[in-house]
Amino acid sequence: MSSRDEYFSAEDAVGTAGVARRRVGSAESEVAGRRWWDADADDYLAEHGSDIGDESFVWCPENLHEDEAGLLGPPADLAGKRVLEVGAGSAPCSRWLARRGAHPVALDVSGGMLRHAARLNDALGLPVPLVQAGAEHLPFADATFDHACSAFGAIPFVADPGRVMREVHRVLRPGGRWVFAVNHPMRWVFPDDPGEQGLTVVQSYFDRTPYLEVDGDGRATYVEHHRTLGDRVRDVVAAGLVLDDLVEPEWPEGHERVWGQWSPLRGALFPGTAILVTHRPG
Repeated sequence: MSSRDEYFSAEDAVGTAGVARRRVGSAESEVAGRRWWDADADDYLAEHGSDIGDESFVWCPENLHEDEAGLLGPPADLAGKRVLEVGAGSAPCSRWLARRGAHPVALDVSGGMLRHAARLNDALGLPVPLVQAGAEHLPFADATFDHACSAFGAIPFVADPGRVMREVHRVLRPGGRWVFAVNHPMRWVFPDDPGEQGLTVVQSYFDRTPYLEVDGDGRATYVEHHRTLGDRVRDVVAAGLVLDDLVEPEWPEGHERVWGQWSPLRGALFPGTAILVTHRPG
């Protein structure tokens, strides 16, 4: 574009006209998610591509890397493992896994994001298989994968996260790990603001009404769902998974990057990310 005045945003593309307060079901959430991330893929990666890298496994804006965290197990033990990445986006985590000898599959609802994943696969010579599908209906046979992971992919955007947990349990082999990162649920009570305005409670932690943007006809154009920390744990347990750890990464000293609502100011005071480490019992 030759000027900012000609810039066509994701909101423009999907027709966002305002916000609304109502429940949103699985089908509407998935359609909205697909359309939003198709429209926003170019801008998102232009802004955050350097944060997530082309073949890096970054769990969260606190800059926790799987190289150091080892939440899927020691990196040396990943060789030969089949790993499903749920909500892969442009698939940098899957390419990190492939580089370490794993056999990842990158799944995402957005064809726009997967277009970037395919481009980067070709550029880096890492032919990671890409699958377009929603996380509530995984198109794989039972016991297909040794591990599964999701770094802020899919889980906050689905209406029925409990179904995702059951689906992951189904496609995991006994003993397989399922590790997923989400916005820390306590963040829901604060405005989506990295500055001083983001330090004041404005809504109830127990209000599960999603954040919803709509078009002129009231159809969802962007949906983000809220669950409490207890809800997340109950979803895991009800699916037959075992919760091994709950990681709340602290903001690292010297990390000055502002990423959306994440910032050094807020990170020094309360957690921004929750990572649930689970496994399917053998």
